[in-house]
Order: sequence, then C-alpha cells, then structure tokens
Amino acid sequence: MANKLHFNRNIGIMAHIDAGKTTTTERILYYTGITHRIGEVHDGAATMDWMEQEHERGITITSAATTCFWNYHDEEYKINIIDTPGHVDFTVEVERSLRVLDGAIAVYCAVGGVEPQSETVWRQADKYGVPRIAFVNKMDRTGADFFDVVAQMKERLKANAVPIVIPIGAEENFRGIVDLIENKAIVWVEDEELGINYEYIDIPEDMVDEVAEWRTNLIEAVAETDDSIMERYFEDPESITVEEFRATIRQATIDRIITPVMCGSAFKNKGVQRLLDSVAAYLPSPEDIGYVKGTEPDDLEKEIIRKAVDEEPFAALAFKIATDPFVGRLCFIRIYSGVLKAGDSVLNVRTGKKERISRLFQMHANKQKSIPQAGAGEIVAGVGFKNIRTGDTLSALNAPIALEQMVFPEPVISIAIEPKTQADLDKLDVALGKLAEEDPTFQVHTDEDSGQTIISGMGELHLEIIIDRLRREFKVESNKGQPQVKYKEAITQSIEHREVFKKQSGGRGKFADIQVRIEPAEEGKTGLEFINAIKGGNIPREYIPSVEKGFKEAMQNGPLAGFPVDSLKVTLSDGSFHAVDSDQLSFEVAAKQAFKNAASKAKPILLEPIMAAEVVTPEEYMGDIISDFNKRRGNIEGMEEKSGARIVKAKVPLAEKFGYVTVLRTISSGRATSSMEFSHYQEVPKGIALDVLENVKGRTELL
Repeated sequence: MANKLHFNRNIGIMAHIDAGKTTTTERILYYTGITHRIGEVHDGAATMDWMEQEHERGITITSAATTCFWNYHDEEYKINIIDTPGHVDFTVEVERSLRVLDGAIAVYCAVGGVEPQSETVWRQADKYGVPRIAFVNKMDRTGADFFDVVAQMKERLKANAVPIVIPIGAEENFRGIVDLIENKAIVWVEDEELGINYEYIDIPEDMVDEVAEWRTNLIEAVAETDDSIMERYFEDPESITVEEFRATIRQATIDRIITPVMCGSAFKNKGVQRLLDSVAAYLPSPEDIGYVKGTEPDDLEKEIIRKAVDEEPFAALAFKIATDPFVGRLCFIRIYSGVLKAGDSVLNVRTGKKERISRLFQMHANKQKSIPQAGAGEIVAGVGFKNIRTGDTLSALNAPIALEQMVFPEPVISIAIEPKTQADLDKLDVALGKLAEEDPTFQVHTDEDSGQTIISGMGELHLEIIIDRLRREFKVESNKGQPQVKYKEAITQSIEHREVFKKQSGGRGKFADIQVRIEPAEEGKTGLEFINAIKGGNIPREYIPSVEKGFKEAMQNGPLAGFPVDSLKVTLSDGSFHAVDSDQLSFEVAAKQAFKNAASKAKPILLEPIMAAEVVTPEEYMGDIISDFNKRRGNIEGMEEKSGARIVKAKVPLAEKFGYVTVLRTISSGRATSSMEFSHYQEVPKGIALDVLENVKGRTELL
C-alpha cells in the first residue's frame, strides 16, 4: 500500500465567491466518472453542494469531501477533493480544510481576477504551507484577460505565478491553449461521449513569437530552481526532456517556489482534463509531504514526528463534524500515519478518553461508501464517536501524539432566537447543539438576565443560513431578534487592590485575603496573564489556582455592562489565610470580588469589532460610496483601479454595517459588490459608548 500512496492526492479547491469553483469541481467529478450528468450551479443541481440552501443561493457553505480517480500516464491516481466555500462568513470552513490538505487548486475568474477573498484564502494557504496550482476560469467571458490575472497574482498575492499554458483566443474566440512544456497547441472539439475533448494541432502562426517568449519565461523560472537544469539549459536548451522539465516543475511547486498557472472554461468543459493531469503531475502526494509533527500530550515541549506510512502508529486529525440524517454524526478525519479499521478503538488526545469507531466511509459529497479500513494519507469519515470536536487529534491508544490545534476566530455578531411554538423548545436546543458541534465559529448561550437563547456567528449571512438550516433540516420555525454586536471591555489603568472576604455563619466560616495588582495586558496578548508573586507561605500553594480561576471566570463579565474582558494581567503579591475558615472556594470568591471592585476603578473602556471592508464599484458611484463610509464612521484606507472598476478599502465598525448590502445595492443600482471580514477590536468613541451602555444596562456612570 505504501507505493500506492505516491498516487494519492488530497487537494482543495479554493477561490473567491463566484470564480466558478463549484462548477470546476462538478466538471472534475464528471470527467473522473463519479457523476454521469453534469450538475450546474445555476440550475441548482451541483453535486458537491448538497445542502438545500447551497442550491438556492448558488454558494458553497460546508466543505464536502469526495474521492475520485483519474488516469494519467497509464497510472490511476486517487484524488480526494475537499470543496471549500468562497464566502467570507465561512472562512473557518476554508481554514480547517487547508489544515488537512496536501495541495490546492486556486481558481480565479478571468474577468474579476484576484478578488479580496482570494487574498484571504491565499494567506491562509501560506500559513499552512499548502502548495498550489492556479486555474484561470471563465476564459470565454467578455472581458477575460489571462495575462492580467497572472500579473495580479504576482502583484497582489506576491506569488511567483508561472504560466505553463497560454490561451488561444479569448472571450467568445477562446478555442484552445498552447502547452508551453510540450510546445504544442491544443484545441477543443465536440465529442459525443465526453461532450468536449481535445486534440493537438500546430501552434498558430500569429502566436509563434508570443509562445517562444512565454516558453523562455517558463524555462528560466524553472531552471532557477535547479542548478543542474540551469547548467544544461545554458549549454543546450534542447537537451532537457519534457519528463525532466515536469519533474523540476513538480519539485518547485511542492517547495512553493513557483505556482504553475493554467486556464480554461469549466462551464464549457474546456481545460478540465488538463487541470486533472496537472493535479497528478505537480501537486504533492502524502509521501511528498513526508511526515507530520506533533508533541507529547503530557510534555508539549517534546516533539514527535510521524511518517506517512501504514507501519507507523495511528495518528489523525478530526477536521469536520457533520450531522447526517441516515448515519448520525459523521466525523471527517485525515489520517497522517498508521491504519484505521472499522471497529477500532482510538484515543481522543483532548479528552484523554477512548473512542470506538464503528464504521468507516469513503465520501462522495453527502453519499457514503462503506470501507473496511483506511491507511496513511487517506481522508475518510467515521461514525460512532461519543465526544469529538473539530480539531481533535486521534491516536493509537499506546502511542499518543498531540497534533497542532486549530485556532478559530471569535464570533462578532449575535441575535436572540426563540421557537415559534413552545412545543419546539427542546427541538431547538438539540438542533442548535448539533450545529454548534459542526461549526466552531457558531456559538449558543443563554442570557442570564433575560433567559433568551443567543446565537453568535461571523456575519449576518452566517446566522441567516443557520436559521434557514433550523427550518429545513430540523423542522424548527423560529423568530429572531435584531442583530447585536459582540462588544468587549478592557481596562486602561493599573490598580492595586486588597480584597478581604469574610463570612461567618453557624459552624465554619469563610475567609480569604488577597492583595493584587490588575493592569492592562501587554500588546497582542489575550486571556489572563496570572503572576504569583507570593513570598513565603502567606497564602498556601493549594489556594493559588483558585485565585486564578476566580479572575478567569470574572473576566466573562466586565465592569461596564457585563461584556467579556478579553485580556488582563493580574499579579498576586500578598494576602493571608485562616487555618480553619479558609478554603479554595473562599479564595475563588475573593478573586471574583477583587476583579469587580478593582476593574471598575481602572478606567474601563468599551471595545467594538472593526471590519475590513472592500467595495468594487464602477467609477461613477465612488463619491456616494465613500461619503456613505464616512457616515458609518469608516476609515478609508485606499483606493485602486482594476479592470475598469474602482476598489475602495476601508475599516468600518460592524455596528454600522448591518444591512449594508441592501444600501450598497441602492447607491450603485446593483452594480457594486462588497466583501467584509473581521479585522480587530478597538475602543468605541465615548458618545457612542454611552448610547450602547444606556441600551444594555441603563447605566453609564463608569464612563
């Protein structure tokens, strides 16, 4: 099985919304024989988009996993594809997919080029070190410009984008490509069986010079990555064979030195077979990635390496949980080493508990094929887990390893939700619990004051789709409140404080005495930084963790209006205890009271989420869009021009952005588009902070 690994490809398809990513995936499934009729996104019949909302909205929400096979140079390649969403509200889906991929196809629209979301996804792929090939799609559209997209990739993504094909014609005259490696032209022809196939022809005469120039560029870019090829190129360029050339491109792609660029029109079935050839030729197998690094669960300093072979102990990462109506909770896992059999028990490193995996499936979108076992490098789905979360490491019982944890962004927007009928109350709780299990950026909690159920997510669309899924999948109709911003609080001054907690009741009393300094955390740090500076035994060692726990819990309710305090530095410098009356709970309560009393004196401020917004608009609406941003307390950060349109970049408070899509449609007669993602938290101006506090608590005395 080890040599089989060489023919495995775990790839993702990543792109901006509307670049044609799902259509490209559909064509791949069609040409690899998984589907027998081509599903169209605009017909609402795409195979990978299996949730009803995906059909309706024409967007991909969850990343479905699919296995297909492709013959290249007489060898069968197994390709596991993870389809990822392009919409910014679902960035977490992209992020978790990239974590388990070996390679990716970046799809760009030949007209739109490198869009804002493409930049976000590109940065995420850099973060996880994922090698990529690029596919410039929609070459048949009016305004298509392959070379402009390549230039944008270099300029905006700082990518070493190297075309390995160039188009023959563009827009409605797009009829083929020139393969710069083989130095041959390929045109598409109608084929009864495949719809569209291709054949080789001589390079068109009017393109000979252009082809020579781009081929020289390619050879030079590739030769730069390999000294022996470079020497031979200078001695005799003709001596380098196509096979050697491909092998060098493959290595340079895996090392992320170059990004090969191809083109086509997935919708017209043009260029998809060549794209599959490139996946086999240039993207890495699990063998090329070689190994995965982890740490000892009990000693995070101690590094462990697991090779991608079946003989090593089992190690895998759970990267997605999905609720399937027929088999229950499906957990998608990427196996890095070892073999997993149906019925095996494995260790969940986070919980330290054993989990039995009753069945294993190879997935095709939302259909499953039961398999007896899976080896290193595979992506499969398992059933039978009792307690599993996205990002958990699974390992052999006798050889634990902790793989790097996934970090998910905090939700920035909340709404109150309630079922339309009391009878649905329990159903709503169960459904929200399942959805929160699937999506780590979606959170549910009950507001203690009002008793309302509050759901939080990454944006309006995110929550809209959650409510839609409640209705369709779980048959729960619900009413929702107005969207609310998730504010945070912070302190701005350092305060010394002594807190004495005494309580005398019949029998044993309660006693704790602590002296603390609370101050703002250092730049860039989140959470509680707790420093124990107690000298001698003024407070026994076993009570110190209780003080830390008290502060940690108290930070959930800030001094202004009960919004969480995200970061804080606390130094415990002195205190005393009572031999009989002191216990852990007393010190925990003292810490909570100390936070409450000290934080309110430490000049607390309110923080709000700021979004990075980008609007692409025709020139004539620029003035109106900028003045609208100014009205929304926006800070314009830059303007640029791209293929006839203007791009406005701004940082805007989320509180001012509700319903923005509708307003933008009105201002620009529907011709401008916008995207928005969370950037950072910053202080709310005093006048607005007073309004927020008035609404929340009816009290503003601390500001």
